[in-house]
Amino acid sequence: MNGQGMGEYCVDIVMCIDATGSMAPIIDEVKNNAMSFYQKFIDAMEENDKEVSELRIKVIVFRDYICDSEPMVESEFFVLPDQNTAFRNFVAGIEACGGGDGPENALEAIALALKSKWTTSGAKRRHAILVFSDAPALALGERADCPNYPTNLPNTIAQLGSWWEGTDQTLESTYQRKAGRLVAFVPNAEPWTELQAWNRYWPAFSPAGTGLPDVDIQSAIDLMVGSF
Repeated sequence: MNGQGMGEYCVDIVMCIDATGSMAPIIDEVKNNAMSFYQKFIDAMEENDKEVSELRIKVIVFRDYICDSEPMVESEFFVLPDQNTAFRNFVAGIEACGGGDGPENALEAIALALKSKWTTSGAKRRHAILVFSDAPALALGERADCPNYPTNLPNTIAQLGSWWEGTDQTLESTYQRKAGRLVAFVPNAEPWTELQAWNRYWPAFSPAGTGLPDVDIQSAIDLMVGSF
């Protein structure tokens, strides 16, 4: 992973992890998958004769702005493998708690992911978002009256989609549409089904109302690597 040749990829991954109380039965599996992501991703890239010159991973832990004192926790980008210990320590510290009942602020987490300082290095870049949640998502702005709600976020899912497609200039970010990839381990419910109209989005649906019984991270990696 040295140098940045013309055939090498610079890859940023933002993992948006639902850490509400209902995730307790699956949170350890999600955390283990997050921590094992680096090596599995590198192995998959090598198997497909694709080289990675830079890989960074960021984590956004989300809950509910009206129910939780820490509804959104963002890390910086960790450069792997150099900062692997710091990355693993951050993920290990995630606890499933709070959230109240029903939908969570997952769409805000995606919006904040898009606002990240994505890599601008190299000739080939990938800006990927992974979402892990067992619940539907609240409508964007539904918690806007909460004092800790972020500013300058999309007002609707349509505007979020415009951010994703790079057609809305209110997204002040280094995100690049062609580099974007979104893989979501989510229930077969709104708004996750509505996002199927988006390009470069691959949902791994669990039956609505059954939680998140299985997280096949290798399938997510294979989907992303195959699309590079």
